[in-house]
Amino acid sequence: MPSIARTQRLAERIRQEIANLMLRDLVDPRFQMLSVTDVQVDREFAFADVYVSAAEADASRREEILKALEGARGYVRHELAARIPLRTFPQLRFRWDPTPERAERLEGLIDRLQDPGAGKPPGETHG
Repeated sequence: MPSIARTQRLAERIRQEIANLMLRDLVDPRFQMLSVTDVQVDREFAFADVYVSAAEADASRREEILKALEGARGYVRHELAARIPLRTFPQLRFRWDPTPERAERLEGLIDRLQDPGAGKPPGETHG
């Protein structure tokens, strides 16, 4: 069984290679402004969960992106297997990463807490 460090190195390499593929080889317009935020490989190297996110992506755009990634999964896996030497290459599973949206929402809440006048109608005062 591979070490945790080797699993993490493989995950990072997969993340970098998929990001490069999206920049150079995958010309689908649905992949514009798409980032690969994380990759998690299981200890048996059977599966790699690839987490992606895009700026200002509503629910319908998220579904569209994930569907496009599923359609490109075979090509992406083939290209990765050619670039990363492994006996068998993990199956790819694409997942949406909600972390950037959560962070943005939290930043907005913190900003409103720091500015007590924010969010109140104009002309309303404390009192």
